[in-house]
Amino acid sequence: MKKVVLAYSGGLDTSCIVRWLKEKGYEVICFVADLGQGLSQGENFEAIEKRALAAGASKVYIRDLQEEFISDFIIPALKANAVYEGKYLLATALGRPLIAKYLVQIAHKEKASAVAHGCTGKGNDQVRLEVAIGILDPRLEIIAPVREWEFKSREEEIEYALKYNIPIDVTKKKPYSIDRNLWGISIEAGVLENLEQEPPEDAYMITKSSTQSASYPRYLEVTFTRGVPVKIDGKVFKIKNLINHLNEVGGQFGVGRTDMVENRLVGIKSREIYEAPAATILYTAHKELEALVLDRELAHFKEIISLKYAELVYYGLWFSALKEALDGFVSKTQKFVSGSIKLRLSKGTCVAVGRKSAHSLYKKELSTYGKEDKFDQKLAEGFIKLWGMPYKR
Repeated sequence: MKKVVLAYSGGLDTSCIVRWLKEKGYEVICFVADLGQGLSQGENFEAIEKRALAAGASKVYIRDLQEEFISDFIIPALKANAVYEGKYLLATALGRPLIAKYLVQIAHKEKASAVAHGCTGKGNDQVRLEVAIGILDPRLEIIAPVREWEFKSREEEIEYALKYNIPIDVTKKKPYSIDRNLWGISIEAGVLENLEQEPPEDAYMITKSSTQSASYPRYLEVTFTRGVPVKIDGKVFKIKNLINHLNEVGGQFGVGRTDMVENRLVGIKSREIYEAPAATILYTAHKELEALVLDRELAHFKEIISLKYAELVYYGLWFSALKEALDGFVSKTQKFVSGSIKLRLSKGTCVAVGRKSAHSLYKKELSTYGKEDKFDQKLAEGFIKLWGMPYKR
């Protein structure tokens, strides 16, 4: 019997896949990646393991990858200011290459000839996983049941799960497809496919609506060292705890919600909603600090790099040579990105209201219009003549 290692989430799709693969004659080994999903309401990794075994898996690997996820994926993306199409902070996209890495490792350990995933043929995650797996070990067969099985809807999958007593949480009344990790939550399907309808509150998991959040603002200060967040309000945090803290605080003030129609890599548009309080807060603070310490040409060029970096992550090219090269550039830009940014959280907004850094390029005596002004305005006339000279005919 051939072995296959399945990237297992415990959700509807992958739970049905376990049974489906077993019916096809495979021995199914499940791999569960703990990327900080924040399981609750009785859900835990022990329950997920039992679900996989109940569905027919012969073995389940559970790996806590949170620290590696933060250090090797989240922090590089934060330093790069990587945001896809100006809105998506790439939480799901960042997790996929890490999952692919361990799928390959476990396949090698178990001497499996194949790996499998629960991604659809319409989505981006199939690309992210399969391209990464192909780079890491092109000899492995990749099985994508959702692209070939008989089910035409999530409702049919639910019926299949019920028929074979596969324990699932999803219902026909709330058929959302959800991917969650430490950096954010991606939510799609169900009523969200109606572009004219506002996302219902039951679709959100960790953020309050602007009408439910506190009427008063919350101020906090984020301190960075060479582009890495290290303190909140002067208190040192381990990075995982810092992110969890900001997710909780930001969620209370409705920060980090995104409702967007995005361009998927496969060529279709899709409506997604995201929740990413910590990512939003840290991105806002980091970008504001860079505005303070980077010179104009470097700051402007980095905007171009940030856009390309985000595309590479979104397109599943994490292990590409170009992305590796861009990491070298981004790392160099963080030499002076140390200091603190004060933020105001209120009614779903996150705004920088204070800035300080020992490497600040802001000089009050040059910017002020007050009596401390030391800027020699007479120099402006010559500067303008030189600047405009190439454009005179």
